[in-house]
Formats: sequence, structure tokens, C-alpha cells
Amino acid sequence: MGRPRAGVLLAAVLCCVPVGCTAPDTSPRSADTSRPAGPAPSPVPVLPAGVRYQEVTRHVGAGEPVRLYVLRVEPDARARVVAVHGDGMDRGDTVRSLARRAGALFAVNGTYFDVGRGGTGGGGDPIGLYAENRRVLSEALAGRPALLLGRDDGGLDARVTEVSTAGRMRAADGARRGIDGVNRTAGRVPGCGGTGGDRNATDGRPMTQPSRGVCTDADEVVLFTAQFGGRTPAGPAGSTELLLAADGTALRTRTPAGGPLPEGGGSLYGIGTGAGWLRAHVRPGTRPAVSVRITDPGGRRLTGAVYAALGGSARLLRDGEVDPDAQRLGPGREPRTLAGVTADGTLLLIAVDGRAPGESVGASPVEAARLARSLGAVEAVNLDGGGSTTAVLDGHVRNSPRGGEDAAVTERRVANAIAVLPE
Repeated sequence: MGRPRAGVLLAAVLCCVPVGCTAPDTSPRSADTSRPAGPAPSPVPVLPAGVRYQEVTRHVGAGEPVRLYVLRVEPDARARVVAVHGDGMDRGDTVRSLARRAGALFAVNGTYFDVGRGGTGGGGDPIGLYAENRRVLSEALAGRPALLLGRDDGGLDARVTEVSTAGRMRAADGARRGIDGVNRTAGRVPGCGGTGGDRNATDGRPMTQPSRGVCTDADEVVLFTAQFGGRTPAGPAGSTELLLAADGTALRTRTPAGGPLPEGGGSLYGIGTGAGWLRAHVRPGTRPAVSVRITDPGGRRLTGAVYAALGGSARLLRDGEVDPDAQRLGPGREPRTLAGVTADGTLLLIAVDGRAPGESVGASPVEAARLARSLGAVEAVNLDGGGSTTAVLDGHVRNSPRGGEDAAVTERRVANAIAVLPE
């Protein structure tokens, strides 16, 4: 057993027997590269010790094959697993481009993202938790599962667990307020379940739990970090934005909010009562204490160091059993990207191809859970899927991303990716 984990919080601080499946694959380390007819893939490269790539076919029903692209990273592998995004949080990029930029051996797409937000370019805003380099860049959907990546005794510590985030700020005059979101349009809450005041955008009902669709909140403060991009979206009348230097010092305010961010800095962006709070309590030249921390759903600190985190839509496996949460997503078969962890702590990154009848039909969430279990996972989470599901190895797309059934194979721009780098 490893050493006891010290309590560590990840923070953004601008201050201071599976039905229809075959048995688990137990072949040697050489990759199984059989695949449906089509363009010949590139050769599988030599991978670092403790890293293994597989392409395997399972069946989810009679005459219903599904193709899986799997990377295994053992806890003591000579590799690092990180989360990466593109040039800014306000725009997306392909997994292949993200992998190339990071120098990754392998990458798969990460979180869901908001394709309908206004004023910020679309395609870049993660829905739910996203963190990299120990910094929270998108708040959690409270209580939803996430993949957490850290280090323990010098080795990879990969976990699937339910999480929340707690954002707080304290002005120089001692006044305190919560932070509602990170790097998203103020007032627009994809997935709902944010911090207080969220209402269903369709019928106005108060929402206290994550939900499909979008919520609104008329009174918010959103933190924009330097990783967001060049400009924040134009705000409504009465909105106020406090610009922050790289060290967190308040530079100036602008009303209405929206515009260029300071070089290396960020902003606190307020609407409604949030804007009023900023005007009343934060003065240029002062340094407000700002933090966003990952916690468990009850607000308690997580154990173990967390360097990166990616939120998912549902837990698929818990202690080796299909989690009831998997059924919440419905019975539809789609391409899916999964992250799983085996009993010995090995991380599994799995791309499930779909939308190609006779070649790969995809999987329902319950089928995806069973597929992950057939590969050895005891914990698993569902990440973004559909046309976003992409697996890149050595700079080449190995699977067949499709925007619709029998559609052309096309790479989609996504918000972020999980990348495996040489140590």
C-alpha cells in the first residue's frame, strides 16, 4: 500500500459477466491492431514501460460489433497523464491538434462543452469540472463524477469520484462573497446545478441539482483566468468587470463588462447583485483573495494531490458494478469516451466507436459500463462522446469520429483532452 494521502486541495488562486461482451483481453503487450476495412492505420509506436495500447472488438448483441481503442497507463508507468486545452478557453480545437501541441503520445477528448453560448466563440466552454496544472478552469456540476489525476508515492494516482467546487473571494475591506463560475458567460449556466440562484432557462423553475439543459442566474460573479483567452464577452447594462493583474491586484473596473483581459491576468465579472458587490467592495490597487477549490459534494477537502480533473456526465462503474447513474443517460447507443480505473490503479482511456452499422454500433451507457468492466475497470466515468469521441496515437487519429450515422469521418473541435506524455 502507498503512503497515507495528505489532504490537498486544488485551487485557482489569483492572490497571494458482461452481457454480450467477450472476456477481458489478456494478450501480451503488443497491440491488437485488427480493424474494419478502410484506410490502413499508421504502425503502433513503441510506448514507454507501463503504457499499453490495444484495438479490440467486442459485441453488444448478435451481429452488433463495437470497436474499442484503449490505452492503459499503469501507476508506475514512465509517462505523465495531463489535461490540455487549446489557445484559450473561449474556443475549441481538434484532439489531434491538442495532442501535437502538448507533445503527447496518446490523447482522447475530455469534457462536454457548451456549443450554444453567446459571445465567446462557442465550442470551448467545458460543462462541469475542468482543471489542469493544479488550477480550476471550469467549475463542477455539484455532485457529478469526475476523473481526478494526481501523484502518489511518485506514481500515477487516478480516481473516479463525485466532486463539487467551492469558489470564494474576500475583499480588502473584509467583505466576502461566493464565486459562481469560472471562465463562462455570466448568467448562463450549462448543466445547471451551480452556486445559488440557478433557474431553468425554459420555465424559470429553481434548480438546485445538475440537470440537462441550461439555467440562468441574474446575480453572479464569474472568475475569468488568464487561460480564458483574449476577450471576455460583452455584458448587459449594469454589469461590472474588475480587471486583475497577473499577481491578482485590482487594476480598474469597466461598466458594462466585456473586453480585453490584461496580459497574464484575469477578471472578476459581475452581473446583477454581483456587479453591485464588486463596485461596493473592491477598489483598484487592492488585492482581493480569490480561490476555487475542488471538494467532495459535502464541501469537505479531498485527500491526495490533484493535478488535473475532468468532469463526466455519469458514473458507469462503482466497485466493479454497473452504477445506477448509467441508466439516467438513457438507452441510446452512441460513440463514447470513457475513463476507467482497475483494481491495481491502472488508468484506462477508452474510445468506443459508433454510428457505423456492421463495423461499430456504439454503446449505451450500461453497455459502455460493461465494456469497461470487460477490460478490467472497477471504476469508470462517461466523458463527452458522439462526434467528439476521438483517439489519437502518435499524431494519427485511430478511430472513426462521425457526426451522424454513416456520416463522413471528420474530426470535431472539442474543449479539451486527456493527454499521455513521455515522462
